[in-house]
Amino acid sequence: MPASSPTLTPPIEPMLAQPLSSGNLESLRGVAFEPKWDGFRCLLFRTASGVILQGRGRSRFAGEDYVDLAYAFPEIVATAIAQVPEGFVLDGEIVVIRGGRLDFAALSSRLRPRSEAGGPSIVRLSTGTPASLLAFDLLAGPDTLVARPFTDRRTALESLARTWSAPLHLTPSTSDPALASSWFTRHESSGVDGLIVKPLEEPYAPGKRTQGKIKHERTLDAVVAGWRPQLAKDDRIVVGSLLLGLHDAQGRLHYVGGTSAFTAAMRTELVAVLAPHGVAEGQSHPWVAADDVRVPGGASRWGKGKEWLPLAPSLVVEVTYDQMEAERFRHTAGFVRWRPDREASSCTFEQVPSIEASSIEDLLRESS
Repeated sequence: MPASSPTLTPPIEPMLAQPLSSGNLESLRGVAFEPKWDGFRCLLFRTASGVILQGRGRSRFAGEDYVDLAYAFPEIVATAIAQVPEGFVLDGEIVVIRGGRLDFAALSSRLRPRSEAGGPSIVRLSTGTPASLLAFDLLAGPDTLVARPFTDRRTALESLARTWSAPLHLTPSTSDPALASSWFTRHESSGVDGLIVKPLEEPYAPGKRTQGKIKHERTLDAVVAGWRPQLAKDDRIVVGSLLLGLHDAQGRLHYVGGTSAFTAAMRTELVAVLAPHGVAEGQSHPWVAADDVRVPGGASRWGKGKEWLPLAPSLVVEVTYDQMEAERFRHTAGFVRWRPDREASSCTFEQVPSIEASSIEDLLRESS
């Protein structure tokens, strides 16, 4: 493909997706299915001077109206300079693959060194924890393609990707509901979040939710054993999140994550609901001064832990979740209802279904 002057420049809002039911995939017509990755969304611009990796949101740094992740992923930049012609713009996801599965914690660690002084750390991380770019759309190459249907953009992307090597990869895509369903079930353990559903004849719509997403969703009953305070607009202390636990086979209560999607009114109401269950200073609690269970406050995918207040581990709540990773919710759980009919001791890890082991590399080979 010939080189060209850039036809698109950053920032461009990525096309988004709205939730769909995980019902019968056969009923979805005129669409393509792709794995839903759990990484950093990224638009890659191959310019005359190098590569821009535009991330989500606006930059916190002066003079920048978008986040450029190129500083953090020199291995992706170097490969893109060699294998992507000038003027091309890709949409994809930056991930870290370790042991055949996606590792979001390792990926998050790649963003910490930012200044020039962090250069040695960036180089070390790019070697020890290399990232990959999983491309799933082509916005320009060499002409602007955003107005073209997805079928045309996918054909052009596949043509470009024939010459790629790691860390650039082509995301698998299929119009076969049976194959998509197998991806959904077989590759959950390797970190695939679910499926993206793309209308075949639709153009690329920046910032619009014209795609669909189907995610794993399950429910379980968990113990509410703590909460994190939050400051309301009128400076009142309200409930920011409930901290959830499950018992292991020895009866020990482990922290597994939280739920926090509450209305302003409910955050206030929860203060009164939780007040009778507070644990006074000096009283015992399974997460206070514990050295044999996982407790709140440690490192997580969202950063360092915040202040939390212990509760007597007796309240039970039903929550929705998509996946568990290392016996923790991969994402924040969703509040469903209180379960006064359940004993806290009955909330165990036995509720979590076992998932067949799988490998991201096996899934990526299905696109080659």
